Amino acid sequence: MQVAVVGSGLAGFTAYQTLRRELEPGEIAVFGTDDDPAATFRRRAAAIRQREMRSESDGHCGPTSFPGLAFRATVGRRSPAPLVGSLCDRFHPTVREFLAHVERLRARSGWDASLHSERIERVRAVDGGFELDGHGVFRHVLVAPGHPGLNVPDELRADPRTVHAYEPHEYAPTVTVVGAGLAAATEWLNALDAGAEVVSVRRREPLRRALNVPREYFSRRGLAGFHRLSEGERAERLKVLLAPSYPPGRRWDEPLARAMMEGRFRVEVAVNGARQVICATGFLHGFEHDALLARLVDEHELETADGWIVLNFDGSVPALTDATRTLALCGVPAQWAFPAADTVPGAKYVAHGFLARIRSCPTR
Repeated sequence: MQVAVVGSGLAGFTAYQTLRRELEPGEIAVFGTDDDPAATFRRRAAAIRQREMRSESDGHCGPTSFPGLAFRATVGRRSPAPLVGSLCDRFHPTVREFLAHVERLRARSGWDASLHSERIERVRAVDGGFELDGHGVFRHVLVAPGHPGLNVPDELRADPRTVHAYEPHEYAPTVTVVGAGLAAATEWLNALDAGAEVVSVRRREPLRRALNVPREYFSRRGLAGFHRLSEGERAERLKVLLAPSYPPGRRWDEPLARAMMEGRFRVEVAVNGARQVICATGFLHGFEHDALLARLVDEHELETADGWIVLNFDGSVPALTDATRTLALCGVPAQWAFPAADTVPGAKYVAHGFLARIRSCPTR
């Protein structure tokens, strides 16, 4: 066996679907701790009561854009509306539709046959490829570790009122939501619907955009400009691109405006005396928060920049990739190569590049 995927979450699962275009299940070893690739997403979506996906037409785990969830929704609903909406990037599948899609792909792709329920803690370059914690040497390895952990501000860690938005919770009569992204906006509405008085605490006014990264960076032209940036410029650009945001539209604006008129929603600069504090503050940033990546950087002296491992345009690690072997990062750690790498389309972007390297390897 020549190919391994380290990580059994949605990024690893989506990459696996792309690899299955040319490889059989027996040719791919997947290492991870979750049999269900959507387990983490399922828990977090349930915690914030998420009903729709933020992603649009290409927000599915299949290796190609078509047929996607819009086509299936058109057939299932007997209406052309989803397919027409997808042509204009206006189709947003429900979370239930997305999870059902993951289950279908899992059943028919051979995922369970490829999966090894093992946590990989060390990836080490050796002759002929990469050794994975005593589980063998693989010539081509794709590392998809997911987010390194939930981010809770230091000053709130010991506060008994604090819960992270992505942990299970109900809502107190008075709620302070810290953050300004999609999770925060969703929690404003959730708490208001539960009858709470809500205070929003944020460092800046929220950005309003349909996707978590501007749509231009999902195109070849937009990526070409991003890839031309120097390391310092790219690190600064990522800080801007990855700033918290949530979509524009009446769905958000009207309930908040109504609640403000009722005196049930306001913005403050600091946490107050609310009964509950919800940290909608996303995830920890930087490879140093992931033990596997930190060890990889330390043992192989990899180049880094502001918390990112410096990668080739396709997500591969320059110092450890050549014509005979490939080590690539997928998901969040690949944002250096693709700003929206933490999305399903981002995982496909890296997987296609990874598959191209496997295809061109003379010792495949």
